[in-house]
Amino acid sequence: MPALPGLRRYLVVLAVLGVLSAVFVLLQAEGLATLLTGGGVSLFLVVALAGRVALTCGHGVLSGRFAASVRGGLRRRLLDSSSERAGVVATQVTRGVDATDSYLSGYLPSLVVSVVVPIAVVVRLFTTDVVSALVVTATLPLIPVFAILVGKHTAARTQWDLLKKLGGHFLDVVRGLETLKVFGRASAQASTVRSMATAHADATMKTLRVAFLSSLVLELVATLSVALVAVPIGFRLLAGSLDARTALLILVLAPEAYLPLRAAGAKFHAAAEGLTALREALAMPVIPALSGARCRRRGAPSVVFSRVSVSYSGVPALSDVDLTLPAGSRVALVGPSGSGKSTVLAVLLGFVTPSSGQVLVDGVDLRTLTPSDWLADVAWVPQRPTLFRGSLESNIALGLASADVPSAARAAALDSVAAGLPAGFETPVGELGEVLSAGQRQRVGLARALARTSAGLVLLDEPTARLDSRTEATVLSATRRLLPGRTAVLVAHRPAMAGLADRVVELRDGRVCAEVTA
Repeated sequence: MPALPGLRRYLVVLAVLGVLSAVFVLLQAEGLATLLTGGGVSLFLVVALAGRVALTCGHGVLSGRFAASVRGGLRRRLLDSSSERAGVVATQVTRGVDATDSYLSGYLPSLVVSVVVPIAVVVRLFTTDVVSALVVTATLPLIPVFAILVGKHTAARTQWDLLKKLGGHFLDVVRGLETLKVFGRASAQASTVRSMATAHADATMKTLRVAFLSSLVLELVATLSVALVAVPIGFRLLAGSLDARTALLILVLAPEAYLPLRAAGAKFHAAAEGLTALREALAMPVIPALSGARCRRRGAPSVVFSRVSVSYSGVPALSDVDLTLPAGSRVALVGPSGSGKSTVLAVLLGFVTPSSGQVLVDGVDLRTLTPSDWLADVAWVPQRPTLFRGSLESNIALGLASADVPSAARAAALDSVAAGLPAGFETPVGELGEVLSAGQRQRVGLARALARTSAGLVLLDEPTARLDSRTEATVLSATRRLLPGRTAVLVAHRPAMAGLADRVVELRDGRVCAEVTA
């Protein structure tokens, strides 16, 4: 919790508002006692009612703003530091972060009020009637005690873990649905998703049963406690040992002592999942930068890998890799699948931080560079370029205002494709590139890289994979136009792609095992 920005200030303000709430509760009780004994509407009652309305609005605005700032910070933290599967991260960033709102803006303010208001009410009761104050003091601890006993049976942690597992697995199934259909495994995976959904539903119902049981117990304890105060007050009032105004004041104040504790207990179960997600997000390790971020000069950079190691969930992907890329050189990475070629590109893109070693760009540690400045100088062509909803032109420019789309498309042999589309470059392509073939989508990725004329580093992750020989020749021709004057790293499975490099480096099991000058 101390990692939450602004938490101390938020708690201090909540404490001040809690004290004001206690003051208005006492004023309201005094006013109601006066009104019910025939004294008319007093100034105390008017001020108390207006104050409680203003405090309710103030609580909502303050809690909403704090929760919104925390949600933004948690999302940035999860996206920057998480290495889980995309589906798990998506569940954490969406459902998990949104669930923290019930804890931050619901339970936490109620918790502060439940500490301040009962103490103020008990103190006022001691100055009014010692017997009633002792009864309230003795019964107040029963509410948190029973809330804790019942709350221990909640399955919030299990419920959240099952939801993460379900979200991650479901996204993996959707992404691989085409392959599952080909191999006849779609129905088996559907059964798996169904069983996981059933397990999550069972955990949710168990949590709801505990929540309803907790509400019943808290209401029962609070009602019996108020009765222990009210019944003796009634007998003493009939006996004449207590005046009417004092009796009404006690009867109005007694429920106010239990109400905040009951509200906090009820909101705890609503916030249990959010609290679990919040703890998990705050426990995510934050990778510190070595020093203040800095910019670098533009142009073809020299890159040096110095004993770089990378692990995924304890499994090594790169082990003490030493690799030098002089400015303007072209290096092809070859090796079997899983040897670490794509991980090298991920490290250069800043998507993966080495667990040990460092990457020097023009003699400067990559981790100290401003990410936006560094990525602005990188042109990346993945195996499967991601297309976005929009026109072909916007997919090539990809937000680059200075992009010369026609020239980039012509260099990537994409101009003839655009000419054959209904609206040319303005044709909407959709997120899956429905109007484009696999080779044409690959050329869109190349056109993006060609449009980044100021990029000094080119990263190609086997752009000719899954292409026929004719399309491969077209893509290779466009790639040759992309490389001159730039430092390039090419992941190559085919000899034609490796032929574009002046050095070939072979990786096996995350290590450099051979290097050949072309």
